Amino acid sequence: MKTSLYKLMLPVAVLSASLTGCKKTLDINQNPNQVPESAIKAELIIPSALLETSRQAVANYGWLANWMGYWSPSGSYNPNTEESTYNITSSFVENKWPAIYNVLFDLHNAEKKAAGAKQTYIQAMAMVMSAYLYQNLVDLYGNVPYSEAFQFIEHPTPKYDKGEDVYAALHKKLDDAVALLKAASPTTIDGKVDIVYHGEAESWIRLANTLKLRLLLRTSEITPNPTAELAKITANGGVLGSEESASANPGFANDNNKQSPFFGLYGLTPSGNQANEYFRANAYIIQKMKDGADPRIGYFFKPAANPTNPADRYVGTVYGRDPNTLFNGDRTSNIGTGLARKFDQPQWIITSVEAQFFYAEAVARGWFADNVKDAYENAVYESFLWLGTSDPEGDAIDYLATPGANWANAGATVESKVNFIVKQKYMALVGINPLEAWSDYRRLGIPTDVPLSVNPARGSRVIPARLIYPAAEYAVNGANVAAQGNITPNSKIFWDK
Repeated sequence: MKTSLYKLMLPVAVLSASLTGCKKTLDINQNPNQVPESAIKAELIIPSALLETSRQAVANYGWLANWMGYWSPSGSYNPNTEESTYNITSSFVENKWPAIYNVLFDLHNAEKKAAGAKQTYIQAMAMVMSAYLYQNLVDLYGNVPYSEAFQFIEHPTPKYDKGEDVYAALHKKLDDAVALLKAASPTTIDGKVDIVYHGEAESWIRLANTLKLRLLLRTSEITPNPTAELAKITANGGVLGSEESASANPGFANDNNKQSPFFGLYGLTPSGNQANEYFRANAYIIQKMKDGADPRIGYFFKPAANPTNPADRYVGTVYGRDPNTLFNGDRTSNIGTGLARKFDQPQWIITSVEAQFFYAEAVARGWFADNVKDAYENAVYESFLWLGTSDPEGDAIDYLATPGANWANAGATVESKVNFIVKQKYMALVGINPLEAWSDYRRLGIPTDVPLSVNPARGSRVIPARLIYPAAEYAVNGANVAAQGNITPNSKIFWDK
């Protein structure tokens, strides 16, 4: 049963408050086996919160990979009718909302406890990850509870803040996190506490800068010259560099529920069986990679085990199509080993590939004084390096010489250069971050030819512009949800103009 976070947490909060008021007279009735609140330290909360943040980067986004032309169901399965007709309702992926808010609640607690204990480094980590997840929420749903979230006594049914107001608050949160990181004690942080950067404050600062740039690019069509915010990024050391992905690794094991999240979903089970039989390559992305002589095809996807044409082993399925033996599981390409590498691979949150493409687009817009061709080519190279191709530098050089990737074909205008970069960003994020690809598609209309579902019941519907608030929210916070107006799949996020 799906339950709203607010409904889940409110009775606990009320009970806690009532027990606190009677503490002096009821101490004799305390449960000796219960861990006291004072013993739950920030350093105990943050490792799990970081891991769950990384899980939210990849969990339950297969539907979006389908929409964006990356993946498609195997011909052995019926398509999801609600998903493939774009006729989504409040029950569609309704668990995404509480899953993100549950992690945000842990981060909120870690931030509060760390602030009280003057553990500025842990406090800053929690703030940076909160900013990451709240932006994802806005990009998925639009207006969301922010300023009154987790105030269970004062605001049991929190108001919804406008998406633009949340974005502004996230800039402030990231600024504050950077200030805390700069002031943090140089005392070594245990790698079991900081499972992302293992005590490297400068890397966390660059991650905060990268998230600020992600916020700025998302609003590029409504705020084209965010000079003040860009100056902060420059002053604080810029964005994540090559091989500086923000990834969590608490020490994964080849056991049930202990594997790295992406590998556990799409790699192999602990017994060595294929974990994913549902998702396959989309015929659209396979054809684009073949047309572009893109050697990454063999890293994003596996060769089909038993293709209809043995000479053509990379095969995709058509999204929305009925089950078809020509495109069943062993005749089509599964998720590749460049993505699902091994059970203990670090789980990415923000990759260096994304960071480099963010920077390249910003340079193309004139936001940073750098050579745009170099920035773009560095981003493409980073994709090959991150995937672990056999010769990243040589492979990137060869690919950059093809017509579709050669900077000589980027055009002379800012718009043409931005579009050229974002097209290649789309190609680099196959299976890595479909939310980023969907956001670019809504923001810029890139790629222009993402295929619509062929499900006949789709009618004239197009790829949705947002998700619908989950049914549980309408049930327990109905007045505040209703205040957002008539929400449909075509209701746009504030930056989608």
